[in-house]
Amino acid sequence: MGPPEREEKEQSIILISDDESEGTLGNSVLVVDPLDKTTLEEEKAEEVVDEECELVVTFCKQAKVMPHARYDCTTHPFERRECDTCSPLGTNAEICNQCYCYICDKLASECQNWTTPSLCHCNAHNKSKFWKDQRDFALAGVLVIFNFELTDIDSELRRGGSLLIEFIQELSVEYNKYLLGERIPPTLHQCFCLPKLPPGECNICRSRNLEVVYKYSGVFALVSRFLNQAETERPKAAAVMFLGAAKEIALHKDPALSWQNLGHTDSLKIAVPCLLQRITTHLQRMLVLCDFPKSLYDKFVSFFQSISLPCHCFGFSNSLNVVPWDHGLLTTVLKGQNITGQRTQKGRKIFLWETLPVIEARVEKLEDNMNYKEVVRYLRAVKCNDTKGLRNLRDKIPFYLCKTGDFMDATHSLLFPTNSLACCTACRITPLQFEVYLKMFRTGSVPSGKSMLDPGPWIPAGSPLKDSILIKQALRLLYSNISLYRNPKCWSSLIMILGSSNFLERSGHLHPLSLKEPPLDFQKGVLAVSGGLLEDLKAKVNVSLPSSIFTPHLHHEACLILAVQAIHQMLFCDLPYLNSFLEIALAFGNNFWALRLLLEHLSYEEHVLQGTVNLILRDLDRQKATMLKLWQNLGPQYVGEFLCLFLTCRHKRMQSIGLFALNIITENLHVCPWAKHLCNFFHNAGLRHLPLGPAAHTEVSKFINIFEKL
Repeated sequence: MGPPEREEKEQSIILISDDESEGTLGNSVLVVDPLDKTTLEEEKAEEVVDEECELVVTFCKQAKVMPHARYDCTTHPFERRECDTCSPLGTNAEICNQCYCYICDKLASECQNWTTPSLCHCNAHNKSKFWKDQRDFALAGVLVIFNFELTDIDSELRRGGSLLIEFIQELSVEYNKYLLGERIPPTLHQCFCLPKLPPGECNICRSRNLEVVYKYSGVFALVSRFLNQAETERPKAAAVMFLGAAKEIALHKDPALSWQNLGHTDSLKIAVPCLLQRITTHLQRMLVLCDFPKSLYDKFVSFFQSISLPCHCFGFSNSLNVVPWDHGLLTTVLKGQNITGQRTQKGRKIFLWETLPVIEARVEKLEDNMNYKEVVRYLRAVKCNDTKGLRNLRDKIPFYLCKTGDFMDATHSLLFPTNSLACCTACRITPLQFEVYLKMFRTGSVPSGKSMLDPGPWIPAGSPLKDSILIKQALRLLYSNISLYRNPKCWSSLIMILGSSNFLERSGHLHPLSLKEPPLDFQKGVLAVSGGLLEDLKAKVNVSLPSSIFTPHLHHEACLILAVQAIHQMLFCDLPYLNSFLEIALAFGNNFWALRLLLEHLSYEEHVLQGTVNLILRDLDRQKATMLKLWQNLGPQYVGEFLCLFLTCRHKRMQSIGLFALNIITENLHVCPWAKHLCNFFHNAGLRHLPLGPAAHTEVSKFINIFEKL
């Protein structure tokens, strides 16, 4: 970087010459004595001929002397030698007002080492390797240890270097404190030597008690603070700081004569590997995520490999041997040309094997670029020592496939493991994830964010699954995960999504369907084949649902009936594990015929009926305020249908649910402005005149009488 232009106080004439003989200064300039202003004006049009140089001057004007290094000064001669630093040579110390120091890259008048013995910057010039190295170190500072070219060093790297220099100085002070150690004050304790002596009289125990303890915690805290700061800096500066810190702590030695296990921060041989683990993990991510120029990338890696690691840190030797993005095996995997992640080279099998931080960084970058197909190919092929961490990343493969619109492959990825040694992803999904997956399969839309649980908008991704495939795969998911199977939230999600259209708003809001009750013969036909189908699905047998029940006009209804039968089977076997049932009943929405079908099935098993009724009554009692708010939103038509469904059941236990709900409304009429409309619904339905039984008839009449008196 050259010195900036400065105002010229003296004027001279510098003529550029083609003559490269030794007589010309700097091999490039010829100086003509300056003319005074009067002479210039008088001889303005006259020609000046220099016969020696065969140069014709037709016009002259006063020239500015540009900023220049001292060895190029036209005013004062310069004497060159390779590395003389003792004292100024010849007139090298003399300067004009535009002379710059070659080492400091600032005005010579401002250089503090211009004539300093053993430094003598006035003798520096660009023909000497010694002085060039001095200049590089002065300009690059501590960055010179990274072997950067001066053209590589920008403001970002300079900041990292300046912060590293400050850290090294502070670290030196703290490390010296560590080397001094702490002497434990003598205490009287029991002697365990043979023969035993009274406390304080055993020389062996006394010598042990006077042992010096070396605690590394102060150094550990300082390095940790520096690494915290590095994580907030820009990538190049952070890389310099991490690498510099690694080099410094790798030089630290434990002066203790014997092993002192004082804790993970106090013991050097525990603390240093801990710090190096943090440093290498962050650097691995940076090498993957940051678009460093190749020359810079290689120098970072080479610098780390040049660090002489102590024996307790040998495990980090190859930590930065990260496969670059343009590596042949990695490229073929990402493009789908290699699905196994292995190839044979010179008779040896080579695997795509990476550490978990590297894998996480690659997935993060591919996600940011929305390269979801490449993420899937990579995760299926890559191998890692951290099998649990890799499994957690692979659990997102079904979501990535949904993002590409391949919902069928997504269901297979949920249900079938990546390899024979792992269990399927379905074993680990949560009830909320189950609901989101069903919503994606039903609508063909996906969340726009990187996570399936992001609250952002939903966008179309592909064609939704057919209803026959959706219900089959949804039940397989429930049968594959016992925690989902026994969770009422999952069953309510299944019922709710089966009873909704495949249109989804950007907000992720589904549109419920109000399906007409299908013919009784159709219902019986679906129920007749559902038992065997469900058993086959539980046994993981590959079944296809008969086309006779999934007709083009009644496929929604067939799915609901099949789900009703699945819920009935679940209640028969796993009712004691349920903690709620009301949300399952509410999930049917306006499809009360399907809910009635479920309740009729329950009446055939007394213990199932009794347990289900108890669950619903408990839910109503605990969630009175919630139910009142929900009924306010749904309106009197829905509430009337819901109450009539239970009040008209032939089984007295089921009627108790309707009576309990009616009492909740009666006790809270002040927050139920729609109650009068509910009374009208009862009138129109002729509920008072139906044979409901004494208790139900009395409560219904009492409710209607309240509004007749108004």
